[in-house]
Amino acid sequence: MNSIRYKSLEFFIIFILVPVSFALNFSPWIKLVIGGIGFLYVVYVLLKVENEKLKIAPNLNWKLFWKETFVKGVVIVILTTLFVWITDKETLFNVLLNKPKLWVFILFLYSLFSVYPQELIFRTFYFKRYHNLFKNKGFLVFLNAIVFALGHLFFKNSLVIILTFLGGLLFAFTYNKTQSTLLVSIEHAIYGCWLFTVGMGVMLGFPT
Repeated sequence: MNSIRYKSLEFFIIFILVPVSFALNFSPWIKLVIGGIGFLYVVYVLLKVENEKLKIAPNLNWKLFWKETFVKGVVIVILTTLFVWITDKETLFNVLLNKPKLWVFILFLYSLFSVYPQELIFRTFYFKRYHNLFKNKGFLVFLNAIVFALGHLFFKNSLVIILTFLGGLLFAFTYNKTQSTLLVSIEHAIYGCWLFTVGMGVMLGFPT
């Protein structure tokens, strides 16, 4: 399972073939089964093949992390607020203002059951398995953003692809720098929850 040929085929299936196939019209139940099997495979490989310990990494630089996340967050808040204000003013903070209980409930579910699994697959698994396939660190990060965007093809929305590519770059840089699934999951949750809050949730599959 650690040969270059095996890893190359594994990469193609998990990060290219499956995401592209999910953009096709077939039973969502079949997609759910494929996704579930894929996630279990990823966890198995991390724990049994790569001997990854899914625990909080020691010596995390929390101060630097929060500082960088805040700065990036301010930029995201300004740009996305202006975008929603210009393109669809009626949706600006719509869920937060009109359905605050739904807003809190969705943020909790999203952070726990969507963000963390995504980061296990697209960051922890990806960087652990394929760092030796792509020697150039910059290319490894860039490719991670591409496959993260491909993972959202099923939304069939060009803006979602652009946003997830940019988000993929941010998250890949964070993980490559910190090697922490926890930190990149927190960052991912903050930015994703903000997009839902500001009024961009519909295109990302959030209920409204």
